[in-house]
Amino acid sequence: MNQSNDTSQNAAHVGDREIVITRVINAPRDLVFDAWTKEEHLSKWWGPRGFTTTFEKFEMKPGGTWQFTMHGPDGVNFPNTNEIIEVVKPERIVFKHAVFPHFVATALFEDLDGKTKLTYGTVFEESAEVFDKVKTYAVPGAEETMDRLEELLASMS
Repeated sequence: MNQSNDTSQNAAHVGDREIVITRVINAPRDLVFDAWTKEEHLSKWWGPRGFTTTFEKFEMKPGGTWQFTMHGPDGVNFPNTNEIIEVVKPERIVFKHAVFPHFVATALFEDLDGKTKLTYGTVFEESAEVFDKVKTYAVPGAEETMDRLEELLASMS
């Protein structure tokens, strides 16, 4: 995953088969990390705007499973299963999305004097042609998901 030292703005970068969302969040790193690793927080913000999420299994530890269903505003359900690869508090979370579209996601948390630089990257395993279709909904969906994270964190501080 490409990492940039530019913390002046929030950004989305789309590569060949990679999407990287960078946010500078006005919340301490430990709180941002908790929002990613505690079910009571994660269930409130994960997914694009208008979606709700039901967790079936939540084991945020290496080798664990995070299984959930995202419920779209149109009533369509999207079952998801993630295999947790790495959890390094409060620096990094890595997981593999085990259903289509397949990708490895990495969330990096960097302390910026009381704020947090969050870099969330996904590297897709599908072909470039499939990724071209997936990115049309994955990029705005990831941006909206990070917006929801920021809104939750603002309400917590």
